[in-house]
Amino acid sequence: MLAISLLTSEGVKFEIMAKKQLQSGLTLNGIAPNILLKHVENTAPFLFKGALDTTGPDRAFLAKLVFYKKNLHLLKNIDLSEYFHICMAAHWSTAGTFVPTDVDNQIREGLWRHGEIGKHIEKMAKLTIASWTWDYSQVTNRKSYNLTSNQVMSTHEGTWLSVAIGAYCALLKNKRLALAAVMAEVIVAEAVKEEKLLLELREKRDHINFLRSCALMAHNFGDLDRVVDQWQMSEDDPFRQRIYKLGHKLNEAHSPILVYAGLVNKEFLSVENHRHMSLRQAKCLRNSEKYLVPVGPFMDTWGEVLGTDPHLTLLEKAEIISAFFEGHKRQDQAFGYARAFRGLINSLPDGLRSLEAHMPFDLVLEIKKSKFYESAQISKDEFEQNLSDRLDNFTSPGVNLRF
Repeated sequence: MLAISLLTSEGVKFEIMAKKQLQSGLTLNGIAPNILLKHVENTAPFLFKGALDTTGPDRAFLAKLVFYKKNLHLLKNIDLSEYFHICMAAHWSTAGTFVPTDVDNQIREGLWRHGEIGKHIEKMAKLTIASWTWDYSQVTNRKSYNLTSNQVMSTHEGTWLSVAIGAYCALLKNKRLALAAVMAEVIVAEAVKEEKLLLELREKRDHINFLRSCALMAHNFGDLDRVVDQWQMSEDDPFRQRIYKLGHKLNEAHSPILVYAGLVNKEFLSVENHRHMSLRQAKCLRNSEKYLVPVGPFMDTWGEVLGTDPHLTLLEKAEIISAFFEGHKRQDQAFGYARAFRGLINSLPDGLRSLEAHMPFDLVLEIKKSKFYESAQISKDEFEQNLSDRLDNFTSPGVNLRF
């Protein structure tokens, strides 16, 4: 197999495979499965060190990656549906990391348009439906909670929606109408689930989890919308009208809470939840699932986890602090990195002084004179109460709702 090395605009090296045929006869246009596993190992090495529970059907996607990592020679014999399964497993395993695997377009569209799709589409579609209930809890910290019902939501639901709508479009194209109808039902069920979560959190006056959920919902429906556009679904399609732009436009099939949540995200959270490019420089953050970034700006507890973890050296904690500060300079209207900074340094015996020997003097001085440092002096309770008060007073144009 011929590997071609490329360099992204962010300076990240990756490899793609020229179009070729596996021993099984499968022709690939995208990344070779063995290279994909290398990418997974690069961004989530803990997956292959026995750190996660891979037992049970809902965590079998994790076990699949571990199995193939130990049996690379078997990758030569996979067919299209198994390659799709590996891509899905890889993306589910890394979507919550700092460097997700770059197979989005493959699982959303590319593989659904493969020349052999007719033989595999039903198996791939059924796998997509099954993946709705995969247990992603160990591989992301981007979560919100309804503590009463134990419901959890993350950005993985957006990943699922983006694959499911691609599957739906492919099923229609290939005249698998009955299975397309089932896929549509599950997509609607996910939208209703997120709507219900928002309504329940509002009713319970759970400001912080509501805010987290607004950020996640906006991400999830944004993923769905992008793939609707990618497949160029007709504006006259009744199903498109049922599920498109739910976070932007009032829809008679849904509560206005979805549009309200979209407006809350824009007002409070959109600046906080981005690709976290600065954190990629602190590679120690890839060594444990405990280090995965949470929903911003709610990062105080995460910072405490990093600060108290004995497996991170003082030098590594200093590198993390530097990454936080660099991230803040890139996005100085956001508060999340300052919250994480506070949590980390407050967990150290001598605060920031514990790390100064491992940091350039001028960087320490710059941090101490910055708004970043000033912002970090605010306590977690005060910070979150201020957000809650702002949410109570927020009025949303075009939607007759308040929290």
